[in-house]
Amino acid sequence: MAGDIETKTTGEYIGHHLQNLTFGNHPEHGWSFAHSAADAQSMGFWAFHVDTIFWSLVLGLAFLFMFRSVAKKANSGVPTRFQAFIETIVEFVDNSVRETFHGTSRLIAPLALTLFVWIFFMNFMDLIPVDWLPWVTQQGAEKLLGADPHHVYQKVVPTTDVNATMGMSLTVFVLIIIYSIRFKGVGGFVSELVMNPLNPKELGMPKVVWPLVMTFNLILELVSLLAKPVSLGLRLFGNLYAGELIFILIALIFTAGSAWFATGLSSLFHGHIPAWFWIVATVTIMATLWLNLKGRLAMKPTLLLLLLEMLLVGGLAFLGGQLMHFGWAAFHLIIVTLQAFIFMMLTIVYLSMASEHH
Repeated sequence: MAGDIETKTTGEYIGHHLQNLTFGNHPEHGWSFAHSAADAQSMGFWAFHVDTIFWSLVLGLAFLFMFRSVAKKANSGVPTRFQAFIETIVEFVDNSVRETFHGTSRLIAPLALTLFVWIFFMNFMDLIPVDWLPWVTQQGAEKLLGADPHHVYQKVVPTTDVNATMGMSLTVFVLIIIYSIRFKGVGGFVSELVMNPLNPKELGMPKVVWPLVMTFNLILELVSLLAKPVSLGLRLFGNLYAGELIFILIALIFTAGSAWFATGLSSLFHGHIPAWFWIVATVTIMATLWLNLKGRLAMKPTLLLLLLEMLLVGGLAFLGGQLMHFGWAAFHLIIVTLQAFIFMMLTIVYLSMASEHH
């Protein structure tokens, strides 16, 4: 995609990366894939974001496969490093549930584990360079389907799609309602909505004003109740969307800078850099890291080699862009993990509140 960036304006490049691969019923073309943001908008509410659905399912299946394989191979002997890592995650989530959820439910712990790991996997996709997977998709569409690669969209971070985050939060909201009715009954749930925070009976109010007070309570409680799924979904979406946008802006800064400082080998191709060049460059860098990981190359020579390799590949602009990407990725890794943890903990807290009598 490096060459493709240079054929687009800044606005077109950002818009392309922030557009989902949409399938829906177009007023003129019928059921088809959208070829532009305008096409996607004209398909209306019932259009499907295919990339969001695909990557969500793939990452969910990866979570199931990893944890199920560890559970099947678990034994009382010395665990492997991977098994110990998985057990640490399970123990961490289990302790969080025990400390936060004060009711009794066999669903909470598995739900919390699923939310934490699944959301982490989806968030982690944000650390993959923004052009890699979309480039693969575009090339495949061009060669296999004969489609115009400029009209093939791919967002690989499901949590940057508000439909995915709000879908998860609405599912949690349904569970909140179910738990409230299960533990308090329909009467108790309704009473909690209309008799809090101002209880006219306990305050000794005349019965003639009860309907007004209960209506006021209902409005306040409904706002508080509906704010829970909205805050869950929008918090996760906003943080990951902003992170994705910053990665895209860093890529644009590198591309703009390469026009002035493109002294690396990539400048020899005059904007049409072949895929094999990036493959060779990536393999070279990964080989350097592998040698360091195996102890065959000390840390200082490793860092110097990496800087030299990036300088040779794309010049000063490429080196600066990669350092910016690395710095933001290191910080963003904290955000990726923290947002998964916050979503899990708020879910546990909300369900705990739903199971308690007030």
